Amino acid sequence: MNDELQKLQDKVVEMLKTCYDPEIPVNIYDLGLIYDIDIDDANNVIIEMTFTTPSCPAADFILMDVQMKVDSIDEVNSVDLKLTFEPSWDRSMMSEEALLELGFM
Repeated sequence: MNDELQKLQDKVVEMLKTCYDPEIPVNIYDLGLIYDIDIDDANNVIIEMTFTTPSCPAADFILMDVQMKVDSIDEVNSVDLKLTFEPSWDRSMMSEEALLELGFM
C-alpha cells in the first residue's frame, strides 16, 4: 500500500472509532465489528463489517453512521458497506481497550 492510501486508511480507521453501537460504550472498530477496509486507487472505500448479533436493533443506525462519517472524509470518493455474519462475531475479536472498558479484563 502506498503512503497516500495508508494515510487514507488511517483516516478511515480514526473515523470508524467515532462510530458506536448506542447500546455499547465502545466504538465499533475496537469491538471488532470491522473485518476489512479496502481502498482502491480511486479512493473508493469498501468496508466489510458485522454486528454483535444478526438481529442487532441498532443495525440501521450504525450502518448510516458509518456511511455518513467515512463519506465525510474529503479524500474518499465513495463508500460501499458489505455486511457479513461469516465468521460470526465473538468477544475474542475485541481489542484490549474494549475488553478493559467493558470489564472483561
